[in-house]
Amino acid sequence: MEKKDVKSLNLKELECEIIELGYPKFRAKQIYEWLHKKNVNEFNQMTNISYKIQEELDGYFYITSLKIIKRLVSKFDNTVKYLYELSDGNFIESVLMKYKHGNSVCVSTQVGCKMGCTFCASTKAGFVRNLTPSEILEQIYAAGRDDGEKVSNVVLMGIGEPLDNYDNVVKFMELLSDENGFNLSLRHLSLSTCGMVDKIYELANLKLGLTLSISLHAPTDYIRSKTMPINQKWKIEEVIKACKYYAEHTKRRISFEYALIDGVNDGPKQAEELSRLLKGMLCHVNLIPVNQVKETDYRSSDRKSIFAFQKYLSDKGINATVRRTLGADINAACGQLRREQS
Repeated sequence: MEKKDVKSLNLKELECEIIELGYPKFRAKQIYEWLHKKNVNEFNQMTNISYKIQEELDGYFYITSLKIIKRLVSKFDNTVKYLYELSDGNFIESVLMKYKHGNSVCVSTQVGCKMGCTFCASTKAGFVRNLTPSEILEQIYAAGRDDGEKVSNVVLMGIGEPLDNYDNVVKFMELLSDENGFNLSLRHLSLSTCGMVDKIYELANLKLGLTLSISLHAPTDYIRSKTMPINQKWKIEEVIKACKYYAEHTKRRISFEYALIDGVNDGPKQAEELSRLLKGMLCHVNLIPVNQVKETDYRSSDRKSIFAFQKYLSDKGINATVRRTLGADINAACGQLRREQS
């Protein structure tokens, strides 16, 4: 018999499984709290459950856990980058970032990525598979156990495209926000997508309260199509239309990620085109100095160009900030450690 992934079950599903095994319903809540409040990874750590039941549970379920292969700590800002090994021998990354307002974890949603964005290291080693809800969740739990402090914010911006793993990501968010478990409000979660328009509409209709971040990175189809293959399927106009629908139905501000590439998308003309594109939207633009990827000759814009771009947008009434670079000395941008390990 193939064991079931107990950490990917919500409480109601777990109750059904426990009753089917012949145990009283209350056992499910005990197990659920051990998994999601106390973050144990072995049934024998569940001390209010008898040894006999622990053994039976261990024969029926497995508890997802991640093995830390590398742990890099920035000497500048205490950012921690983790390389994890999964049970099947694949590798993923996550990053723990420390701010005055609390700790944030940037997690992966897939092993690799299909999207093929030319400036991104995550896609270079290829796509292998989707992560399960428990494998996404465990990145948060593992960072909390390792660091010893509670995680207060989550960002789905690691390896993979979250909306390409839609069902598992939605289930992960259900588990993360469950008041019987980790109980993190989804207002403290950001989901970043390169623009899977059909899934943006589906997500909007769920009205989960999360922040939607769009990896835009260009103001025109001509530029975006050269760097982001997904633009061949969904043009910028379609992405913006979906974003307006999301903002209207959720009353949540859209965040647009814009990686500034020297000589590609960082000039005054692009700033003007972007301001026209976003005029009147409930949005924020997060300007990002592009990360160096050895297979390309892309270079980050210089500070003067970055802040000139920001000023132009701000002068046009568009809220724009420059992302603070964390973990620069440990290559904290996702994808690099996995490629080295593969």
